[in-house]
Amino acid sequence: MYDFSISFVQMYWTINMNEASLQVKVKQMAMNIVQSTRRFATASLLALLMPIVLSTPQAYAETYVGGQFGVTLPQSLNHDKVTQDGFGGLDFSDQSLKSSAMVGAKLGHYFTRARWIGIETGVSYSTPHIKEGVLIFSGPGGSATTPSLSGIHQRLITWDMDVMFRYPKYRIQPYIGIGPSLYFANLMGPAAPPGQSATSIGFNAEGGVRYYLTRKWTLFGEGKYNYALMNYSSNHSDPNADPFGFRATYSAFTLSLGISYHF
Repeated sequence: MYDFSISFVQMYWTINMNEASLQVKVKQMAMNIVQSTRRFATASLLALLMPIVLSTPQAYAETYVGGQFGVTLPQSLNHDKVTQDGFGGLDFSDQSLKSSAMVGAKLGHYFTRARWIGIETGVSYSTPHIKEGVLIFSGPGGSATTPSLSGIHQRLITWDMDVMFRYPKYRIQPYIGIGPSLYFANLMGPAAPPGQSATSIGFNAEGGVRYYLTRKWTLFGEGKYNYALMNYSSNHSDPNADPFGFRATYSAFTLSLGISYHF
């Protein structure tokens, strides 16, 4: 009787173990089927979308207009030199500039025979104000440090004229451009007018990516570097001008997003 009970328990335990093992195997098979189905669905979706994303409309000569917005990240005004009457010949320390919002518009054209090359002109507006802080003047007689000075408001309009290069094979088109720039700047201190203004020639270089939503509409994102020697000396003979007349090197990097219409 005892042997029979032991045999019965062993048989019952073996059956339960086999059932549990079978359930685990069934669950594993179900999970493998689900994972395989997901992989197949993902691969099929990518295979369907890639031609749509990468294929480009019929390439032809195109003109475009666009608008953009972004942020300007200026470096400090450096190599500063006083040009105010009676104080010429003095150098002074770098002036830090604030980051600024930027808005702009552009007009461009790509050619028929050389679809990878074009021309573009653009205008942008930003306000990279001069931060408050001390200035250190230096000259033949030594150096002197001012008390902390109030910040100075700056309005800057930049007009770029670039030669453009792109890769026109797909909807996603990387591009670069380089060319001269005109800079129209105006400074105004807290003591009210008159201030100083500057009109200078410099250069710019840009690079970005354009995506064709349709043959007519595109989205783009770009980075641009600007550089110029600014001569803020329109009122250098006026002792009441705020700020005083000076010249300095301006440079900035701008990140922007935009939309353009092609025709």
